[in-house]
Amino acid sequence: MGIIEILGVAGSLSLLAGWRLYLTILATGTAMHFGWLPLPEHLAALQILANPWVLGVAAVGTLAEFFADKIAWVDSAWDMIHSIIRPLGGALLALALVDSSDPAWQVIAFLLGGGGALLSHGAKATTRAVVNVSPEPFSNAAVSTGEDVATGGLLALAIAYPPLAIVIAVLMAIAAVVVIVALRRLLRNIKATLKSALGDAPAPPDALPPAPDRPAA
Repeated sequence: MGIIEILGVAGSLSLLAGWRLYLTILATGTAMHFGWLPLPEHLAALQILANPWVLGVAAVGTLAEFFADKIAWVDSAWDMIHSIIRPLGGALLALALVDSSDPAWQVIAFLLGGGGALLSHGAKATTRAVVNVSPEPFSNAAVSTGEDVATGGLLALAIAYPPLAIVIAVLMAIAAVVVIVALRRLLRNIKATLKSALGDAPAPPDALPPAPDRPAA
């Protein structure tokens, strides 16, 4: 497998870790542990994920995230706590996929992995900030469940078909950038609308009373 495919798999895992770090580790490790997913030679470094202790910690984290991520505002607090954990986890996952004898590629993989996880984490956190503004109680659970399903499906595709992993990574990165830009604009518009509705917005210049005339000296 070429370096492009390796970077594709590393990028996919890192970006997915920005959504669901614990689920990414648990799903990959469980499939390896039980032989459901034959371990390709290029992913031999990920065998550590099949360690029972690693699986146990990942299972606890997955369970906690599953419930926290479906409750309004609790999900945002959870995202804030993981603003460092997810990028670091994504960087370490990417680092495990490159040749340990090549320090240059290790540094590149670490930086790209951490950056990719931070990018997808930012898109996720921004999405939740917008969803939490919604008054109905079901949007959080729906969005969270969609992320669970998407993470599992894309993870399986990236590992089973390494040539496809680079496409997945590129599309996820582009989607994350688009989501962040679009939702940040939406958040600004929502804040402006709320301020206007509450009467906190500054009045337009033509609505200000005229300044009193000064007496002549």
